[in-house]
Amino acid sequence: MSPVPLPAAALTIAGSDPSGGAGIQADLKTFLCHGVYGCAALTALTVQDTTGVHGVQLVPPAFVADQARAVLDDIRPQAVKIGMIATAPIARAVAGVLAGRGLPLVLDPVMISTSGHRLIDEEAEGALLDTLLPLSTLLTPNRPEAARLLGGADPAAWAEARGLALLLKDGHGEDNVVTDILYLPGGGRIEMRHPRLRTRNTHGTGCTLAAAITARLARGEALEEAVPGAVAWLADQLVVAAPGSLGQGHGPLLHGLARGREA
Repeated sequence: MSPVPLPAAALTIAGSDPSGGAGIQADLKTFLCHGVYGCAALTALTVQDTTGVHGVQLVPPAFVADQARAVLDDIRPQAVKIGMIATAPIARAVAGVLAGRGLPLVLDPVMISTSGHRLIDEEAEGALLDTLLPLSTLLTPNRPEAARLLGGADPAAWAEARGLALLLKDGHGEDNVVTDILYLPGGGRIEMRHPRLRTRNTHGTGCTLAAAITARLARGEALEEAVPGAVAWLADQLVVAAPGSLGQGHGPLLHGLARGREA
């Protein structure tokens, strides 16, 4: 019998969502949907459901770093996604582990939850920009997060000056068409458009999109291919999750449990 080819692997460094719709739970499900072996290092435990975040217990920075280092040195994933980094010490600890490894890194600046709960303090914002941004391949803010991080700067110029790609997500917009824009560090841009779906089942969409991009990068796709592919896959997941809902608030995506576009 021929040996089964080993899958690509990806690491998520993020917080936990016990309701399963966001955070590391969403990331690991998304990795699996893309045929990628998922690993996880927890930065925080949350008390969270579809109605909001009700409590947060942070993991000590050194322990976060130890988790990530164990995976990076043993499994050796091909790409990394960073989600909830709540404090400056955690940001610095994670950056210390990732520095010099040269892995594709998708930074999802989880600052504000869908329900409006602030998930990062101001000092952590600065540390994120100073330590993790220089290591990143792609930054994936939504509109409110981009407004804070870019400070009104032109997105194309901002991306070119920092030498990394920037994906401006349009999920918080009101137009009938969603327009996500990928700004490339060399000055190019790619616009991705699809009809806006009016649904309350949007819990974890940001985590899921960043994880889908990470999985595709781990599989060897170029950024120009990975981002549009992940955006199209997420749009399809929103469609298949729209008819029903788990929970009383912003329902989760079903992450491959309902039939949709193959990843």
